[in-house]
Amino acid sequence: AYPRFESWIPPLAATVWVTEKLSDILRMYTHARPPLLHDLCCALRACRGSSDLWPFTLKIHSKVIVHGFWGDRIIGNLLINLYAKKGHVRQARRVFEDLSARDNVSWVAMLSGYAHNGLGGEAVRLYRHMHRSRVIPTPYALSSVLSACTKAGLFLQGRLIHVQAYKQGFCSDTFVGNALIALYIRYGSFMQAEWVFFDMPFCDGVTFNTLISGHAQCGHGERALEIFSEMQSSGLRSDCVTVASLLAACASVGDLQKGKQLHSYLLKTGMSFDYIAEGSLLDLYVKCGDIETAHEIFNLGDRKNVVLWNLMLVAYGQVSDIAKSFNIFCQMQAAGVRPNQFTYPCILRTCTCSEQIELGEQIHALSIKTGFESDMYVSGVLIDMYSKYGWLGKARKILEMLEKKDVVSWTSMIAGYVQHDLCKEALATFKEMQNFGIWPDNVGLASAASACAGIKAMRQGLQIHARVYVSGYSADISIWNTLVNLYARCGRSEEALCLFRAIEHKDEITWNGLISGFGQSGLYEQALKVFMQMGQQGAKHNVFTFVSTISASANLADMKQGKQVHGRVIKTGHTSETEVSNALISLYGKCGSIEDAKIKFSEMSDRNEVSWNTIITSCSQHGRGLEALDLFDQMKQEGLKPNDVTFIGVLAACSHVGLVEEGLSYFKSMSNEYGIHPIPDHYACVVDILGRAGQLDRARRFVEEMPIAADAMVWRTLLSACKVHKNIEIGEFAAKHLLELEPHDSASYVLLSNAYAVTGKWNNRDQVRKMMKDRGVKKEPGRSWIEVKNAVHVFFVGDRLHPLADQIYKFLADLNDRLAKLGYKQENSNLFHEKEQEQKDPTAFVHSEKLAVAFGLMTLSPCIPLRVIKNLRVCNDCHSWMKFASEVTGREIVLRDVYRFHHFNSGSCSCGDYW
Repeated sequence: AYPRFESWIPPLAATVWVTEKLSDILRMYTHARPPLLHDLCCALRACRGSSDLWPFTLKIHSKVIVHGFWGDRIIGNLLINLYAKKGHVRQARRVFEDLSARDNVSWVAMLSGYAHNGLGGEAVRLYRHMHRSRVIPTPYALSSVLSACTKAGLFLQGRLIHVQAYKQGFCSDTFVGNALIALYIRYGSFMQAEWVFFDMPFCDGVTFNTLISGHAQCGHGERALEIFSEMQSSGLRSDCVTVASLLAACASVGDLQKGKQLHSYLLKTGMSFDYIAEGSLLDLYVKCGDIETAHEIFNLGDRKNVVLWNLMLVAYGQVSDIAKSFNIFCQMQAAGVRPNQFTYPCILRTCTCSEQIELGEQIHALSIKTGFESDMYVSGVLIDMYSKYGWLGKARKILEMLEKKDVVSWTSMIAGYVQHDLCKEALATFKEMQNFGIWPDNVGLASAASACAGIKAMRQGLQIHARVYVSGYSADISIWNTLVNLYARCGRSEEALCLFRAIEHKDEITWNGLISGFGQSGLYEQALKVFMQMGQQGAKHNVFTFVSTISASANLADMKQGKQVHGRVIKTGHTSETEVSNALISLYGKCGSIEDAKIKFSEMSDRNEVSWNTIITSCSQHGRGLEALDLFDQMKQEGLKPNDVTFIGVLAACSHVGLVEEGLSYFKSMSNEYGIHPIPDHYACVVDILGRAGQLDRARRFVEEMPIAADAMVWRTLLSACKVHKNIEIGEFAAKHLLELEPHDSASYVLLSNAYAVTGKWNNRDQVRKMMKDRGVKKEPGRSWIEVKNAVHVFFVGDRLHPLADQIYKFLADLNDRLAKLGYKQENSNLFHEKEQEQKDPTAFVHSEKLAVAFGLMTLSPCIPLRVIKNLRVCNDCHSWMKFASEVTGREIVLRDVYRFHHFNSGSCSCGDYW
């Protein structure tokens, strides 16, 4: 007789001893007698103790089959449990299907196996099968399937199972209650989780730990601490897991004092050297900014614990101390601690924040050597680093090399494209992510909405707005802010304001998004209204607020409003901000006050490329070409590299002062000296330089020899020059190409019509006008406007609609008599032949800028300069008339037409009659 099997295996047997005994038993059963069912069950229970005994499980399973015990319920339950724990779910399911009879243990074993391996869908399907088989689930079965739903993200199915558990009266069970709490916390339903908690008659440590850790991870530190107090009141003793969660809660709310009390508690209970407690303590001091104490804990801790090293990397990363961070990383390697998937992201983020892209590349190379480049977490940070510094090709390559891409990797790539204004690529990547079955998170949705705003893709923006609601992010403030900006930038002011008002707690980003959105869509007046409301409601202004508001004032040429904002800038102490100063230079330049722009530029202590570009462009537009070129030389002397925007200003300066050869020399230097490839704007400037100088044949050859196809701006510039210099042959050549590119643009037809008119080809002029009418193209009327006493007055050619029209025309007639005495002679319009001029009232030919100036002279104080804006190019007669008017009246007149500024003073113009 052989001894019973369980007598050979003590309760706490060592694995080696058990291995030897199992070998002996299997040998005896092979050569002596068949095993008993009871002995095989005991052997399988012994195999559950260690993974080293897995080979014996397979051998015992073979004995089960050979000796006819296949399908036995007791031994089958044990085999299901063993196979599931080792990840062999298919074998476990096969054993389950072959059972002659199943009990609750069988169903629970299979359900827990699916849950353990993250197969939530399979677990739910098995649970439904269990329900159809009329098997009453036990609390263990319910807790297993609920855990599977939590891990697999099956929130809806989990709620349905909650209903069934409630009907069967199992919600009061501790295991079921703990599983429900974990489910609701996993999906942010803290209110439902606490309802389950309050209904539980008995709570164990798992209950409290789940609630505390859930609140801590979501930043609800104060509630986590309240639950801890309830735990202590219930008589349950906290363990390391509880205290670690509480420390995380303190870290999330920055409560260092409470964290120190928990630190003392750990010291008293002897848990301070626990693996989990050490990491949580270090995390607390790091997040609360106490780097010195954090370093002391690190020195006392287990130096082989990679988590502690990672936290120290995070600590120095927070203060952007790349030197100490890299030193810790080197010490880690010297200590023989192998980095994990969280180590590299810590040091890479510090490289990104410190703008140490070269060092980041070295860390990237090391991650490849250690086999972590394919890790999703590491790759996500690498994509983010390369994207932020414009290395989008490299970032994209990393994304495409990833076998398994997660939402962070895709989102980092999308955000990188948006950051560098590649909005179409961002939306294409967003669509590609969805095609891969990846559901976007709040950051991904916000980035996609920003991309839609960047290219004004309203249709796609509406789809993303709908996805926000479907995904459950309707309460996310970052997405709301982006959507407000999207609607505002697309000119949908009502929708933007509706969303804006619906935001209960508006932050600075909300206000700034609305202001900048209106500004970028041309709704400048609405942008200024929102700025005023922002001040009235006590919201704090920042740099972005002032830049957007000043830009709106500049685009309206509203000097008064701009100066008020400038005053607010001074009061709030933002005058030293480079971006604000750049916006103010642009404001004064666009409003015709070039002297104020130069003063603001000279006051700047820190100038960047934008500062120089803005002042160069402003001087160029005001006819101070030589000053602009001098500033360009100063810019180079200060070591700043010109960019494409700089050369647009430089070339325009050469055009406005007639420096033909110098302009061509600057154009060639772009590619030869600075490696800048010219864009259509640069070519248009060169055509303008040659055209203004009357070198139209040379301008035509330049256009024909361009390495890129000429766009509408280039052809329009050439046609405009032909009209001025009455060269109809080249004008027709330019007009042919222009009308092919923009057949519905009224300016193209008007230029060609005027070119025919000035050369006396009236039939051709009439044909162009008929063509416009047939194609439904309407001419934009010429208009001028002037601000008087906080009101903007708009005038059209021959305008009689103004309330003071009679007085204006009488004043204008008297002024013309005074000008005639000084030698002014009105040029008859060469756009109408003699019969047309005879048939019309003479006042019908009075241009809008003359009416605006006359009204300004009548109403404005003599000490105030007249600032008039015109939407078209000023004609020769009006230009001559304003020179005489400035001399006769002794007033300064500033006229801004579609091309440049003209400053009339004492009978002369800043353009030197070259425009």
